[in-house]
Amino acid sequence: MKRKLQGRYVTISSVGEKVRAFVPAPLPPRPPIDWTPELRGKFDQALLALGRLDSVSTLLPDTALFLYMYVRKEAVLSSMIEGTQSSLSDLLLVELDQEPGVPLDDVVEVSNYVAALNHGLRRLDEGFPLSLRLFREIHGVLLSRGRGSRQTPGEFRHSQNWIGGTRPGNAAFVTPPAEEVPACMSKLELFLHDQPEPTPGLLKAAMAHVQFETIHPFLDGNGRLGRLLITLLLCEQKVLREPMLYLSLYFKTHRQYYYELLNNVRRTGDWESWLDFFAVAVVVTATQAVETAQQLLGLSNRDHDRIDGLGRAAASALQIHRALMEHPIATSASLVKKTGLTPATVNKALGHLERLGVVKELTARKRNRLFSYAGYIEIMSRGTELPE
Repeated sequence: MKRKLQGRYVTISSVGEKVRAFVPAPLPPRPPIDWTPELRGKFDQALLALGRLDSVSTLLPDTALFLYMYVRKEAVLSSMIEGTQSSLSDLLLVELDQEPGVPLDDVVEVSNYVAALNHGLRRLDEGFPLSLRLFREIHGVLLSRGRGSRQTPGEFRHSQNWIGGTRPGNAAFVTPPAEEVPACMSKLELFLHDQPEPTPGLLKAAMAHVQFETIHPFLDGNGRLGRLLITLLLCEQKVLREPMLYLSLYFKTHRQYYYELLNNVRRTGDWESWLDFFAVAVVVTATQAVETAQQLLGLSNRDHDRIDGLGRAAASALQIHRALMEHPIATSASLVKKTGLTPATVNKALGHLERLGVVKELTARKRNRLFSYAGYIEIMSRGTELPE
């Protein structure tokens, strides 16, 4: 459906030139969403896919192990959209205090994202509402170290920003003036809390994401936080029990169309096309997440059975196997610390796992050798490969 402009333009002076900045109208849109049978069907499919994803979390022997890596995969993808060059292996190496293969700043950004997501989930778990205060808290963690740490972490912006271009005059989109940000964000907070009317969780996540990206309330980190918002909302609204849905890979794959849809919502009020895209993104991503979980479960079970055949050496090798599922790149020293086994026992177990093809050594050093659970990393890294 085509509507009128979903907000208003205000003329501002920025960087010595006059430009028009866009201030969005509060949610929900008026007139309301035109729920055609096709759009309704796609949202039903999305909810069904989320239900299947939720049920997979109950089948996993240890959901926390899966989430540990899945959150890191999302952090890599979401940061990659912003231009970082960190891989999943780079992040795991830094968490081990090892040198990554890319500039450290890139990995720090990814590491901050993991911390920010975990902070948001922990606060929601404590019963804290998804609110402007929580947005600022999460943003403070997101920009706590590295390149963005001077961009007023944890504070809404006090100056103009824009999307695309080198200045407001040639930008693809000029965001609301800084003085409009508090009012815009307060209205978004009301929408999140079902005012002026209740909104179903999945629809709320789809609309809130667009509104957040349009307001662009922070000087830096808006894209990453806007994508995080989707997962946090779905968890808060009990659409998902576990934070297992991340749309960054889909948005990255369809990046140009994604930006077009956001602009069309602002200019012509075409919410329906955005919601159609969002529903498909949820179906595709949830299905991929189910497949990834099943592949990891299959790999883990196959390797477990092979290790079981080691006889007396199986017990310690299985402890190492479990530790590597939690952190698939490890040093022999970190495995000693993690399992409580002696260095000699750890090294003997690693030798068995190498011979079985479960583990690969990444170094040729005699001391502090580095090992990889290669099959696990290969499954989790799909879609995050860096361009040549």
